[in-house]
Amino acid sequence: MEKFPSRNLVSRQLRKELKDREEERDAFTGVFKKYGRKAGFKGPSTETLLLVAIRNREGLLIADHCWFNLTKGFEKLGNLREGALIHFEARVKKYKKGYVNSRAGIDQTNFDYKLSHPTKISLSIK
Repeated sequence: MEKFPSRNLVSRQLRKELKDREEERDAFTGVFKKYGRKAGFKGPSTETLLLVAIRNREGLLIADHCWFNLTKGFEKLGNLREGALIHFEARVKKYKKGYVNSRAGIDQTNFDYKLSHPTKISLSIK
């Protein structure tokens, strides 16, 4: 029986594509999956949306998923349905993720890459 690579391994390989393009701005497409929320630190929660199968201008898969804040640019698209193809431009940024508990001396952080500051957001008409 053939063993497939784990989702985390695939995600790390795809994020390497982003690492190679750190601080570059480019055009991307992604497939809308769902809306969500993230808890605010000492404040209200923020509405978000999940795009999957993120591809660059050349059609190369560069990330299996990416969460974005529901900005005005995304809101202008209206109520999105799962499967909608979204075109946008964004900058590749490095960020720190993981768990820290200073009192217990726990630091399980590492760096990852995301797409930041999406602009020129549009809906693909099939």
